Amino acid sequence: MDTREAYIALNLLPGIGPARVRALLEHFPTPADILSARPADLARAKGVGSETATTIATWRDSIDLDAELTKIDERKLGVVTMEDELYPAPLRQIYAPPLILYVWGELLPSDAHALAIVGSRRATHYGTEAARKFGFQLAHAGLCVVSGLARGIDTAAHEGALASGGRTIAVIGSGLGQVYPPENMALAERIATSGAVVSEFPIDFPPEKRSFPMRNRIVAGWCRGTLVVEAPGRSGALITARQASESGRDVYAVPGPIDRPTSKGANRLIQQGAKLVLDARDILEDLELLMPVTPNTSDLPDPKPRTPIGLGESEKILYDAMGTAEWHIDLLADAVNMGIPEVSVTLLKLEMKGLLKALPGKYFVKLI
Repeated sequence: MDTREAYIALNLLPGIGPARVRALLEHFPTPADILSARPADLARAKGVGSETATTIATWRDSIDLDAELTKIDERKLGVVTMEDELYPAPLRQIYAPPLILYVWGELLPSDAHALAIVGSRRATHYGTEAARKFGFQLAHAGLCVVSGLARGIDTAAHEGALASGGRTIAVIGSGLGQVYPPENMALAERIATSGAVVSEFPIDFPPEKRSFPMRNRIVAGWCRGTLVVEAPGRSGALITARQASESGRDVYAVPGPIDRPTSKGANRLIQQGAKLVLDARDILEDLELLMPVTPNTSDLPDPKPRTPIGLGESEKILYDAMGTAEWHIDLLADAVNMGIPEVSVTLLKLEMKGLLKALPGKYFVKLI
């Protein structure tokens, strides 16, 4: 058994975990030696009792290593262990770094220069557009954008990075054979072609409540800093920000309206000392001293907006007037000096053309 296979086997064992394996490696030269050791010798390691020692010593009875190796080969996945050069160096510095990373796609040495973008799954238009913009600009400047492939902010950050032609990595809270959420499978495929989808969990490991905080520690630990774009008062994104801070990483936050629950968490982070950012330059200039290669801050384009064609006169007036804000129909009618009936019909036409989105309470927002 080689080192790679031994790490995969240890990672498959239930109830063991990276911290115990690291303790065992202080007593045994290699992971393969751990798997061949006697229970009495295993139990001498810190945090390894008789029950855990028995589980390790009888590992062939509880896991099917050959089946896992076959799945890895069939899916053409990579496996990066803690001893490999491509294992992200920043991850080695966190508490309980993952034993292995299953990789769908390709990791590059430059991926160590990364910035995490996280936020709410129930993101507003404001939040998703901000995440997409930051993802686009940071990836365009040469950073790898790391996020969790979740709905909302994570999705927008990955999409922005992909639109720039830059690097993005998705760290998921399930196995690579159980991509979650399932509606993001197409996005995962796109990420894998120009970056990587990564998991520490066995291939068929299902998404579980406990697995997402574990995923978050990898997102936070991988990156030079974590940007919280939008988060309510209780959010997994705030857990990621706390883990980043505890690992000595910088925490950034995008401010939001003070009367919106969706912005409460990000605003609170700023109040507690997170760095307020309005543009990717704020982050890039802050990271300059930490990076061996200075990011390109001279030319940070915005994601290109869709240019509608074939609009009628009323449609064009409304579309141009809306900008990026959310508009109530009454205020919009006043702004463009049109009657409510005409504005209502025109908004419906724009919505049917995919240019607007209707929000609760008779609010509308332009899809950029």
